[in-house]
Amino acid sequence: MRYAVIMAGGTGTRLWPMSTRARPKQLLPLIGGRCLLDIAVRRPAGAVESSRVYICTGTDYIDKIQKEMPAFPVHQILGEPCGRDTVNAVGFSAAILSRLDADATMAVLTADHLIDPLDTFTRCLEAGFDTVEQSPQTLLTFGITPTYPATGFGYIQRGGPLAAANQALRVQAFREKPDRKTAEQYLSSGEYLWNSGMFVWKVRTILEKIQQYAPQTHAGVMEIARHWNQPDYHRTLAEIYPSLPKVSIDYAVMEKSADVAVIPMPVQWLDVGSWGSFAATLTGDAAGNKSAGCRLAALDSHGVLAVSQNDHLIATIGLQDIAIVHTPDATLVCSTAQAENIKQMVSKLQNEFGDRYV
Repeated sequence: MRYAVIMAGGTGTRLWPMSTRARPKQLLPLIGGRCLLDIAVRRPAGAVESSRVYICTGTDYIDKIQKEMPAFPVHQILGEPCGRDTVNAVGFSAAILSRLDADATMAVLTADHLIDPLDTFTRCLEAGFDTVEQSPQTLLTFGITPTYPATGFGYIQRGGPLAAANQALRVQAFREKPDRKTAEQYLSSGEYLWNSGMFVWKVRTILEKIQQYAPQTHAGVMEIARHWNQPDYHRTLAEIYPSLPKVSIDYAVMEKSADVAVIPMPVQWLDVGSWGSFAATLTGDAAGNKSAGCRLAALDSHGVLAVSQNDHLIATIGLQDIAIVHTPDATLVCSTAQAENIKQMVSKLQNEFGDRYV
């Protein structure tokens, strides 16, 4: 049967101070009063029944998810005791699903993207399931059709058609985040897609690949899965999971495997991982000033982003290209050109104040 697992373990450091360890970005009501995770779990509905949609997240977030999304069944939430990157999150989820359904086909989707139009996403996801069910050894990913020379995404170089498939192409190579000149070359060539971080594969196949390329992870997650629904499950999980090598599924498996295919996904795809990308979801005034969750009074100001809660008022005079994010505990004021340095600021805050503000 077909399953979907939504990866929702990150904290969203670049969306500080709104996103913190206590309330990660996927649970913030950023998009029309809805949180990204709620949008994400509903997204595969056209291809996967809701009873087979799972969330993989930190155990500390399970209660928070239940509070924000009370209709989502708690038994469909898989909790990691700590973050150990995506090869372990994928392996852990696949190992648990293998206990439920040895012949499962599994989509791995993300919790921090906005994708439009939904019907195009659904058609591509169904094509991915069809491809893997026809060719069970295939590891399939989705590549977003690029619209500009992005330097913040990895790229996939596509090859020729995959045999016995409808839309799938062979993957020729994975490329790291490029510089501007290289990104322009990728875009003009028409051979490259953005790496979406979304996948479809047979559960047994991905577990075999993890066993081949990341044997310590495989041994650990299979041992955890053997204790699933047993009295000692949480103790076993807490003992084993933190010891697993921390590495991404791309590095550990995808870049080493031969049977990798990609389906181009021609959608509007927004990774809501920074204040700049969040601003792209908002409509501004004639001067490009935008606000969310607050009132903004902008005098002689241009390109201001103001974010708060509870109808807080933010007033600016003579500012340009500035982000202001206000919470009860902290306020961020930064140049939008320097927004990528928020991670460095969070590290500075941890060094100076511990975990109080992060």
